[in-house]
Amino acid sequence: MLIRKIVPALTSAAVMILSLSFPLIQAAAEQKTFTVGFDAEFPPYGYKDESGEYVGFDLSLAQEVCNRRGWELKKVPIDWNSKDMELKTGSIDCIWNGFTMNGRENDYTWSTPYVDNSQVVIVKADSDINELADLSGKTVAVQADSSALAAFTGEDAEPENIELAESFKSLQQVGDYNSAFMNLESGAVNAICMDIGVANYELDARGGKFVMLDEHVSSEQYGVGFLKGNTGLRDEVQTTLLEMLDDGTFNEIAADWGLEDSVCLNHTDKLTDESSKAEKTLGEKLAVICKELVKGVGASLAIFLLTLLFSLPLGLIISMGRMSKIKPLSWLVKLYISVVRGTPLMLQLLVVFFGPYYLFGIQTSAHYRFYAVIIGFTLNYAAYFAEIYRSGIQAVPKGQYEACEILGYSKSQTFFKIVMPQMFKNIIPSITNEVITLVKDTSLAFAISYAEMFTLAKQVAASEATILPLFIAGVFYYIFNAVVAFAMDHIEKKMNYFR
Repeated sequence: MLIRKIVPALTSAAVMILSLSFPLIQAAAEQKTFTVGFDAEFPPYGYKDESGEYVGFDLSLAQEVCNRRGWELKKVPIDWNSKDMELKTGSIDCIWNGFTMNGRENDYTWSTPYVDNSQVVIVKADSDINELADLSGKTVAVQADSSALAAFTGEDAEPENIELAESFKSLQQVGDYNSAFMNLESGAVNAICMDIGVANYELDARGGKFVMLDEHVSSEQYGVGFLKGNTGLRDEVQTTLLEMLDDGTFNEIAADWGLEDSVCLNHTDKLTDESSKAEKTLGEKLAVICKELVKGVGASLAIFLLTLLFSLPLGLIISMGRMSKIKPLSWLVKLYISVVRGTPLMLQLLVVFFGPYYLFGIQTSAHYRFYAVIIGFTLNYAAYFAEIYRSGIQAVPKGQYEACEILGYSKSQTFFKIVMPQMFKNIIPSITNEVITLVKDTSLAFAISYAEMFTLAKQVAASEATILPLFIAGVFYYIFNAVVAFAMDHIEKKMNYFR
């Protein structure tokens, strides 16, 4: 009887709890997720702090917008060169991270400007560069697809800036500002051109090592960029930002990040959605893309050919050391192979390029960049080739050595006339795999800001707002690898007489 009374009571209570909580569950399910794409190495607008959290002025604004709209903020760090693909595929709802509107007015649906920005030049504190004119004959670094790059090379660049850029020894594109400062500190570049807000943050964070020139290169404005035509979401964000401006929250957030003097958000700026920019035809886009990519083909081929030229014989020497009966030498070579195979090639390139300065205080030059690429690739692939050689040598039966000894062959004659031909026959498939991998690995040269073909493809994809350059680059790699595979297959067939 007791159970019969308890069960209905519990059932009624459960129904009541569910009925009360259902609106909350439904509201949670209907909560909108607002996904913001940003560059995680762009302080103070967006970056990762010491606690591992993504913070910044723009992210604080986005969070406040979400709090007021009842949205959930999702922060998505993106590769800046891939921002347009992220936006077009729906991976992000907007680009909100010190995003320059100038020159991109017709590429996105924009909020009104909220920050006035300028491009400035940073040099070493002891540099002899005191004004923009002193940059003539110097190497200047800018972030790829940045406002600084557009200020020197863009369609809307001022004539004096274009003339200034033409006077540079070279205009070097880097992936992020940390890499730019490493290049500047090591002497690989003479100056950096960057956003003033980021420059002020970096100068404070890095002490008195660097200074900012008084002259500014250009001025522009930041806005929030949405997918072209997404006016609904843009209007919701714009309305909320103006509400924040009216009640003082916007200026409070700006003051928290030291940007109160840069804000320009107001009610008088009008939203624009009309596009007056004529779209390029597919043929025009292909012509521009191929013209740019051809510039990088030579660089990729040079890396490929020179790496093979030096790493193949070096790998054979290393394999000899690996099999040496001199234990200290064998152990040393084993350690070298272990380190090279156990660490990323990208890290090895950084060590080769920046190591001379940070380890020994030796300043490098812009010319050293290419040498560092070849040295890094050679040392990496030589380690892999060494192990392939060793496996091929040890696969030759011991009876071959004994027969040579009976015939009176010397050790060098035995190796070069008997062992090596058989070894090469055995290792051709493995060598082919490594050579094909090398073709694709040439793209890692951008780790130290050396522009080869795939790097140019990413930059063109960003500037043209299309994924087409990456597909064209993929076709190039496929054709390149097909040629390599055909050549290696031909070599393997030529050596079939050892069967």
